[in-house]
Parts: sequence; C-alpha cells; structure tokens
Amino acid sequence: MRKLGFSLLVLLAIGGAYAARAEGSAGSPDAAKALAVQPEDRILGKPDAPITIIEYASLTCPHCAKFAVNVLPKLKEKWIETGKAKLIMRDYPLDERAMRAAMVTHCAPPERYYPFAEMFFAQAEQWVMASDYRAVLEKLAKLGGMSSNQFAACISDKKLEDQIAQSRLTASQQLGVKATPAFFINGENFTGEPTLDAIDQILSRSAAKSQ
Repeated sequence: MRKLGFSLLVLLAIGGAYAARAEGSAGSPDAAKALAVQPEDRILGKPDAPITIIEYASLTCPHCAKFAVNVLPKLKEKWIETGKAKLIMRDYPLDERAMRAAMVTHCAPPERYYPFAEMFFAQAEQWVMASDYRAVLEKLAKLGGMSSNQFAACISDKKLEDQIAQSRLTASQQLGVKATPAFFINGENFTGEPTLDAIDQILSRSAAKSQ
C-alpha cells in the first residue's frame, strides 16, 4: 500500500493530536517506542551519551530558529561536546516550505545534517518568506556543497517526503505533539519555554539521576 501524502498526514496529525495528548504520556509503551533512537535519526554528540534530548522541530518555526541560534550553541558547549548529552532533531514540518527544507537536510551527508539545519534556521529571513523560496533554498544548499541536480532530485523524492511526513504523524499521534519546538529529555516531556536556564536545569536533574 502506498504511504499517505504529506497534506493528508498533516490533517490526520492535527485531528489526532488532542486524543494522543489525553490518552498517552511520555511513559506509555507507544511513546517509549516512538522516543527510542531510530536508525534514521541524526545524532548530534556521542551516541552513548547518557542524556538524550529529542527535539521535534519545523525549519519554518521562529521559536525553533531562536533555540537553534541562541540556545543550542551554549548547550553544545556545556553538555553535548563534553559527552554528557546528545541531541536528536526530528522533523515536524508545519508547512510545505518546512517539508522541502527538511528534505534537503536529509539529502546531505549525515555529518552535514546539523550544519544544513543550522544554516536554514540562521538564514530563515532569506528563504521562509521569499516568493520563490525554492530558488533561495537551492542557493543555500549550494553553499553547503549540494549541486543543482542533487537539489532537484532531493526535493522531488516522494519516499523521503513520506518518511518526513510520517515523523510528524508519529509525534502527533503517539506523543501528543501539536506545536514546535517540542522536547523530550530522557523520555520526559519538557513543556516550558526552551531557554538556556530552563533546559540546563532539566539536564542537570537528569544527570543527577543517572549518577
């Protein structure tokens, strides 16, 4: 059976999010399965780091961009580069533009996934509101080493599009995610504003528990 298209998956995710929020929690079996590290995940940091931060993000989300630009670099310095924590950013595209940008990050070599995502967040003002956003995305992709032919093939890859759309559907139905960014730290849902102090406190508590 062919997988559902992006638009239908988004509608199903919106419709199922409230039920998932009411019925499940980060400790349910379905949630635990959804939060387990997956083969397709891109890991920032050491894979065996004791603390796992999972972020569901949309590349067109201004709050996600704020976290990526202002908070993540400091978390990387204190927690990720020291081997205490690892980050897994997963796709929760809010619109078509976010979908295409996410596809480009996945078409990059694994070691370039986060540099591409960070570039798209940092340059959001250039491409998110552009009338021809694909042309701007292509220019940014070229800066990351992707050719025009590679870019064209990437954003028309239906299998990849379905994979990313499924990421959103799973997050919505099994984890109750309905906005971005959404964070799960060692399986626990973080619901506050993702400031440096707030995340740092959660990570410190998680580190204390693991000792």
